[in-house]
Amino acid sequence: MSTLTAQETANQNNLEDQFTDVIDKSNSYQDFKVIKKLKINQLKQSVLDSVAALEAEIDTLAAEIAQQKQEISSLNETLNATKADLAASREKEDGIHLFGMLLSKATYNTILWSVIGILLVLLGIFVMKFRNSNAITRDAKVKLAETEEEFETHRQRSLEREQQLRRKLQDELNKQKKV
Repeated sequence: MSTLTAQETANQNNLEDQFTDVIDKSNSYQDFKVIKKLKINQLKQSVLDSVAALEAEIDTLAAEIAQQKQEISSLNETLNATKADLAASREKEDGIHLFGMLLSKATYNTILWSVIGILLVLLGIFVMKFRNSNAITRDAKVKLAETEEEFETHRQRSLEREQQLRRKLQDELNKQKKV
């Protein structure tokens, strides 16, 4: 590209020199200049060459600009895809999958500690009910043992009383037979 710019500068200087040369070396006739056909054709060819070189450079630069625009577009697409991937990665990093749903870590922690708290409360309730039931069962066993002991004592007394009554009845019957 720098060689084209150097050539353009040389061509421009050359064109300028050629115009000056054509004007200086042309003959004057009244207010007109008479220019040799060869000189004007050479100047024309130099101008056309310079224009062609500039058009080629314009085409090259336009192609380069188009290529750079395409590259910028591609890079923007890549950037957008990378941003989307980053957002998805951050969402995954900041979230936890629970039962097929993506939850934020704060929501997950809230749910987790709520469940743990509820389970601890239920455990406390069950422990208290167990202790209460255990105490009631112990008291019931003690009362049952006392009642069984009283019943056994009462049965023994009743049996003794019955035996005494039978003995008395037998004695009375024996007395009645003797008499």
